[in-house]
Parts: sequence; structure tokens; C-alpha cells
Amino acid sequence: MLLEWGMSPSLINVRRPVRQLAGIVITSPHSGRGYSPEFLASSRLTAETIRGSEDSFVDELFAMAPALGLPLLSAEFPRAWCDVNREPWELDPAMFADPLPDYVNTTSPRVAVGLGTIARVVGTGEPIYARKLLFEEARSRIETCWHPFHEALTGLIDESRKTFGYCFVLDCHSMPTPIGRLSRRPEIVLGDGHGASCGAAWTRHVEMFFENQGFSVSRNDPYAGGFITRHYGCPDNGVQVMQVEIARNLYMNERQFTRKPSFEMVSRRMGELMKQMIATIQHWGELGPRFNEAAE
Repeated sequence: MLLEWGMSPSLINVRRPVRQLAGIVITSPHSGRGYSPEFLASSRLTAETIRGSEDSFVDELFAMAPALGLPLLSAEFPRAWCDVNREPWELDPAMFADPLPDYVNTTSPRVAVGLGTIARVVGTGEPIYARKLLFEEARSRIETCWHPFHEALTGLIDESRKTFGYCFVLDCHSMPTPIGRLSRRPEIVLGDGHGASCGAAWTRHVEMFFENQGFSVSRNDPYAGGFITRHYGCPDNGVQVMQVEIARNLYMNERQFTRKPSFEMVSRRMGELMKQMIATIQHWGELGPRFNEAAE
């Protein structure tokens, strides 16, 4: 079922705990599924095809975060409308009928493949729009979607650092099932910017959690993290960010956009992950468990 934005009072959703128990923030930037009639009318694709770009139900997989003592920030608007895991102005000039301002980044690798702040294509590579856009349309989306999301995230990080002296952002996503027998992919991919956004001890700790739960896990391949990971992750300044990608076929029917019976099991595992992270950070502190990193 598609939701219309008029049904939601806000384009972002910040769910706070009664009392935050650790400096951990959970984000779900791509699970929004509020599609406006105007957006659907401007597209050459069906609503179901556009939804292929969603990280469907990821916000629900982590919905118990506030009850566990952690804030959860999620987008209500879809990724295909505005991607907050990009720089604010990564735009493809070929999408627009008018010239773009000089400050727009038109040459990033994300723009080159059609997945800038305003995406040109869906995840399967099909063009979204039946016409060229105006820059004013992009500016409006960035002002009403991108900036509020990052203002909220910055606020949550600052609050956590003020209260706990640190912040750990767990940035939550999902990944589609590859097509073809040879296109095998792990069930969980952890992205820490190849060690730049999160300490190795934390990455190993979360990796071990998923392995002990029976999941196949990869680090940084094929996803090392997006803008949120790169921009906010700075362990030397007390902010660590880890991106977690969950294979969609673990919990949903990808063609029907429905939850599988296994959804509840995966949700419980994510709850256990958050509980373990809270306990670990309370015991070991912000740097995480004291693994012998040289042996990794």
C-alpha cells in the first residue's frame, strides 16, 4: 500500500525514548514510502517499479529502538524523491531544463550512475521521469526534505555527545537480491568507510554478532557507506558511524512489497543487536570491545 504525504504531519519522523540509555542513534534514511500523486504523475514508471528504490520496512525492523532507550530517525518521503544519503546538491544536469548553479556537484560518481540527491533512475536502472525537471523543483525538495533530515540528525548527535560524551550512529539500509546464480551477496554488509568512520573493534563486534546469529557477513563490499557515513563518522571527534545493509529476501517479498513470516525473526535479531550495543558501550565505553585488532 502506498501512503500519501498528506497522511503524515511531517516528512521526517524522530521517535525518542522516554530516557536515552546510551549515545547511540538509529537512522533509516531510505524507508520512506509516502508518494505524492504529483510525483507519481511526473514519472514514466509504475508505483511498484519506483518502490524498488526503497529500503522497505527497515524503519519497522528497528522500531523497538525507542523502547530500548535509543532514538530512531527515519524519512517519510521516498528515496526516489530526495536521497538524504547524498550530498545536498549532487545533481545530473541532463535531468534539468534550465542551467544548474555553480555550487551543484554534477560530476560525482553517484551522479554518473543516475543516483544523485534527486535520482535520475531507480535501482534497476530505469529512468524515472517522463520530462525534464526545473532546478526549482530540486531546490524545493532539498529544502523541505534533505535539510530537515540532517538538521534532526545533527541535533541527535549533538545531544548524545553532550549527555554521554560520544555518539554512535547505526545507519540502517536494505539491499536487493542480486539477479542470477553467480550474483551471490552476503546477507549483511557492514560499511565503515574502510575503517575511516568507525573503529575496527566496533566493526568486528557487530560482525561477530551477526555471524553468531547465523548470517553471512561482509565488510565494505559492495557497500562501504554513503554520505551519512562519510560526513558524520569521525572517531577522533567522538562520533562513529556504521552502515548496515540487510538483504531484503531475509524479511520481505521483494516483488509484492510484503513482509514475510520471517520478518518478526529479523526484527527480533535487530532488537538483540541494539541491546548488545547498549550493554557493550556501557561496559567498554565508546571505543568498544578491546579486541586484539592486530590479529584481525
